[in-house]
Amino acid sequence: MEKEYHKLVRDRIPEIIRQSGNECEVVILSEAEYRQALRQKLIEEAGEAAEADEEDLVAELADLYEVIDAVMVSFGISGDRLLDEQRKRREARGGFAQKIMLLRTKSLK
Repeated sequence: MEKEYHKLVRDRIPEIIRQSGNECEVVILSEAEYRQALRQKLIEEAGEAAEADEEDLVAELADLYEVIDAVMVSFGISGDRLLDEQRKRREARGGFAQKIMLLRTKSLK
Protein backbone atom coordinates (compact mmCIF):
# COMPACT_ATOMS: atom_id res chain seq x y z
CA MET A 1 0.00 0.00 0.00
CA GLU A 2 1.37 3.39 -1.03
CA LYS A 3 0.73 6.59 0.94
CA GLU A 4 1.52 10.17 -0.15
CA TYR A 5 2.89 12.68 2.36
CA HIS A 6 4.70 15.60 0.68
CA LYS A 7 5.77 17.06 4.02
CA LEU A 8 9.00 17.89 5.78
CA VAL A 9 10.18 15.12 8.11
CA ARG A 10 12.99 14.75 10.61
CA ASP A 11 16.37 13.68 9.21
CA ARG A 12 16.25 10.08 10.45
CA ILE A 13 12.70 9.29 9.32
CA PRO A 14 13.73 7.74 5.95
CA GLU A 15 16.26 5.54 7.77
CA ILE A 16 13.63 4.47 10.31
CA ILE A 17 11.15 3.66 7.54
CA ARG A 18 13.73 1.53 5.69
CA GLN A 19 14.81 -0.24 8.89
CA SER A 20 11.19 -1.24 9.43
CA GLY A 21 11.23 -3.05 6.08
CA ASN A 22 9.41 -0.43 4.05
CA GLU A 23 10.45 1.79 1.16
CA CYS A 24 10.22 5.55 0.84
CA GLU A 25 10.92 8.19 -1.75
CA VAL A 26 12.41 11.52 -0.71
CA VAL A 27 13.74 14.71 -2.29
CA ILE A 28 16.13 17.30 -0.90
CA LEU A 29 14.55 20.75 -0.88
CA SER A 30 16.11 23.98 -2.04
CA GLU A 31 16.56 26.61 0.66
CA ALA A 32 13.42 28.46 -0.48
CA GLU A 33 11.39 25.22 -0.53
CA TYR A 34 12.82 24.25 2.86
CA ARG A 35 11.83 27.56 4.42
CA GLN A 36 8.30 27.22 3.08
CA ALA A 37 8.12 23.60 4.30
CA LEU A 38 9.30 24.73 7.74
CA ARG A 39 6.51 27.29 7.90
CA GLN A 40 4.00 24.57 7.03
CA LYS A 41 5.58 22.30 9.66
CA LEU A 42 5.13 25.05 12.26
CA ILE A 43 1.40 25.02 11.56
CA GLU A 44 1.26 21.21 11.68
CA GLU A 45 3.18 20.93 14.94
CA ALA A 46 1.32 23.83 16.58
CA GLY A 47 -1.96 22.11 15.72
CA GLU A 48 -0.76 18.84 17.20
CA ALA A 49 0.38 20.63 20.37
CA ALA A 50 -2.96 22.43 20.61
CA GLU A 51 -4.85 19.13 20.36
CA ALA A 52 -2.54 17.08 22.61
CA ASP A 53 -3.76 15.71 25.91
CA GLU A 54 -1.68 16.36 29.03
CA GLU A 55 0.20 13.08 28.61
CA ASP A 56 1.42 13.96 25.09
CA LEU A 57 1.78 17.73 25.49
CA VAL A 58 5.49 17.76 26.37
CA ALA A 59 6.39 15.60 23.36
CA GLU A 60 4.30 17.76 21.02
CA LEU A 61 5.84 20.95 22.41
CA ALA A 62 9.30 19.40 21.93
CA ASP A 63 8.42 18.74 18.27
CA LEU A 64 7.25 22.33 17.87
CA TYR A 65 10.42 23.60 19.53
CA GLU A 66 12.53 21.50 17.13
CA VAL A 67 10.83 23.18 14.17
CA ILE A 68 11.29 26.61 15.74
CA ASP A 69 15.00 25.84 16.16
CA ALA A 70 15.23 24.84 12.49
CA VAL A 71 13.46 28.04 11.39
CA MET A 72 15.85 30.10 13.48
CA VAL A 73 18.89 28.41 11.94
CA SER A 74 17.51 28.73 8.41
CA PHE A 75 16.82 32.45 8.81
CA GLY A 76 19.95 33.19 10.89
CA ILE A 77 18.02 34.18 14.00
CA SER A 78 20.01 33.81 17.21
CA GLY A 79 18.49 32.63 20.45
CA ASP A 80 19.53 35.89 22.09
CA ARG A 81 17.75 37.90 19.40
CA LEU A 82 14.59 35.86 19.82
CA LEU A 83 14.62 36.15 23.61
CA ASP A 84 15.28 39.89 23.37
CA GLU A 85 12.28 40.31 21.05
CA GLN A 86 10.15 38.18 23.39
CA ARG A 87 11.15 40.39 26.32
CA LYS A 88 10.35 43.57 24.38
CA ARG A 89 6.94 42.27 23.34
CA ARG A 90 6.15 41.11 26.86
CA GLU A 91 7.07 44.56 28.23
CA ALA A 92 4.98 46.35 25.59
CA ARG A 93 1.97 44.01 25.41
CA GLY A 94 2.19 41.78 28.45
CA GLY A 95 2.33 38.02 28.73
CA PHE A 96 -0.49 35.56 29.33
CA ALA A 97 -0.27 35.17 33.11
CA GLN A 98 -3.55 36.95 33.80
CA LYS A 99 -5.52 34.50 31.63
CA ILE A 100 -7.46 37.31 29.89
CA MET A 101 -9.83 36.36 27.05
CA LEU A 102 -10.96 39.27 24.87
CA LEU A 103 -14.63 38.83 24.05
CA ARG A 104 -15.35 41.85 21.87
CA THR A 105 -14.49 45.43 21.14
CA LYS A 106 -16.74 48.33 20.13
CA SER A 107 -15.68 51.32 18.10
CA LEU A 108 -16.55 54.60 19.79
CA LYS A 109 -15.94 56.74 16.69
